[in-house]
Amino acid sequence: MPDKSPDFATHPRIFCIGRNYAKHIAELGDADASCCVIFMKPTSCLVPQGVAVPLPRDQGAVHHEAELVVQVGRAGSRIDEAGAAEHIQALSLGLDLTLRDLQNELKSQGAPWERSKAFDHSAPLGDWRAYEPGLDLTGLEFFCHVNGEQRQHAYMHDMLFPVPKLISLLSQTWALRPGDMIFTGTPEGVGPLYPGDEVSLSSPALGLFSWQMV
Repeated sequence: MPDKSPDFATHPRIFCIGRNYAKHIAELGDADASCCVIFMKPTSCLVPQGVAVPLPRDQGAVHHEAELVVQVGRAGSRIDEAGAAEHIQALSLGLDLTLRDLQNELKSQGAPWERSKAFDHSAPLGDWRAYEPGLDLTGLEFFCHVNGEQRQHAYMHDMLFPVPKLISLLSQTWALRPGDMIFTGTPEGVGPLYPGDEVSLSSPALGLFSWQMV
């Protein structure tokens, strides 16, 4: 009988980074900024550009967290920070939707964040833009608007853990594979979303992406 076991090595993973911008750490009242937080989302969290995003009901506030997203194109483990950019295939913008009340409750219990972060449809993701070798990642910037009002604005040079450092850090624990994604953390300005809201993410280098909350 043929082996029909799934080839898990072909399934991309979604790595997410928390506590990567000092002002965001401060706005949430987190004291420890010495190290970022790493968690993961399943692929059921992904929502393509332009597709409606169903918000969770009766679970408290849902906050937007706009982020630069990196797609891995070259496999590797124990990657040196100096050569980390060679493993980037593409860039985009995405949202790490967060059940904030639940997250605060989980934090107070010392429990993992997955229930507040990894629910279905919690990772709207824009279209990929091919990474150009030599691009100054620290010079990138992006914006988040809700119903036309600017909520977030970030420059990559404000990251506490820049993209090459994140790639190196993740690769010490996981052998990174082509297709893996890294949500690199959010700047200050996070806030609640409601059904009917339109969220747009934009960057001069990466384009404009939007989603309707339902």
